[in-house]
Amino acid sequence: MNIESLRNYCLNKFGTEECFPFDEHTLVFKVKGKMFALIPLDEEMLFVNLKCDPEYAVELRERYSEITPGYHMNKTHWNTVLINGQLPENLIYELIDHSYVLVVKSLPVRLRKELGY
Repeated sequence: MNIESLRNYCLNKFGTEECFPFDEHTLVFKVKGKMFALIPLDEEMLFVNLKCDPEYAVELRERYSEITPGYHMNKTHWNTVLINGQLPENLIYELIDHSYVLVVKSLPVRLRKELGY
C-alpha cells in the first residue's frame, strides 16, 4: 500500500474532500467539513491518523504494534496506523471505513441524510 492508494480510497468515500488546513505537509480528508483521516507527507515512514472508537482503539493498539495512539491528536479518539506492509491492507481499509462512519454519525441529521445515513 502506498500514499496514492490511501488517498484514492479516502477520496472515494461519499462527500469526502481533501485539503491542507494546517500546513502544506499534512493532507487531511474531511466528510462534510469534519476530519476522518490525516496523512503527514513530510515523514520518512508512511502513516495515517484515523478516528476510532476508544475501546476498539485500545484493542487495536494491544494487538498490533503498528497501531499507536494518535500522533499529535487526541490519544483517546485517534490512532496512528503505520503503513509498512505488516498490517493486512483490508484491515487498513476497514479502519478508514470505521473512522469515516464515526465522523458521519457525529454529523447533524440533515448532513447524515445527505450522505445516506
